[in-house]
Amino acid sequence: MNLVLRLWPLLTATHSYDKSLSTRNRGQGQLIQAPILAYLIETSNGRILFDVGCDYTKIADPAQRAQYYDPENFAFGAPEMQEPQRLPRHLAKLGLTPADVDVVFLSHLHFDHAGGLCDVCGKEVHVQHDELEAARTGNDAAYFPADFSGDYPWKVKRGEYDLVPGVRAISTPGHTAGHMSLWVELPKGSPILLCGDAADLAENLQQEIAPGLCWQDRDDLALSSIRKLKRLASEEQAQLWPNHDMEFFRSLKQFPDWHE
Repeated sequence: MNLVLRLWPLLTATHSYDKSLSTRNRGQGQLIQAPILAYLIETSNGRILFDVGCDYTKIADPAQRAQYYDPENFAFGAPEMQEPQRLPRHLAKLGLTPADVDVVFLSHLHFDHAGGLCDVCGKEVHVQHDELEAARTGNDAAYFPADFSGDYPWKVKRGEYDLVPGVRAISTPGHTAGHMSLWVELPKGSPILLCGDAADLAENLQQEIAPGLCWQDRDDLALSSIRKLKRLASEEQAQLWPNHDMEFFRSLKQFPDWHE
């Protein structure tokens, strides 16, 4: 029996960067503005937060900004994030606090998906074993070790599994070693596949273009994951939601409105 009640897309920041970071070997010199999203999923068995955005302090504090977003070491530039976009502020508008989040499910551990753990960690933090191991190698500048080195209530998983009936973790490696997408069955309408960074843009899905950044340059693995998501969506009549597509995001219901 499906336990999902509703889903909120949450805009936690925006990030302006060269499009080639989203579309491999395409879009060089074209600047795009991308939303940095989290999703709150309410179920009759608790609340699930899919991704947590950036660490606000690393952006707002001049010393930390200089340390973490030094252009000599980090070519992507800092996102644009305001205090009202922090997750506790979103939750407060719904009459909730971080303590009301039961599970944080991280698609992967890049700074714009795991940094906000310091603001809301949940009673469990789900991450893939391969993702955590890869993040700890230090071989990818988009991992900020301080984001995930705290004493968090980790639930380290392997492979696909059901979080609750109606919410399933889908393995989509390529962008990172242990990247996961999320299947969500809403009470009304077709199921939703939250792609995470397996597909930044609708273009990644429509034209089967790998993300610009692939773990160990495994664009073949990233393309396999895109095709897996498309196949699953076709078989199950599901919607595919790309993760950093501003035009697509604006087509969604805007907070505090929700999908159900």
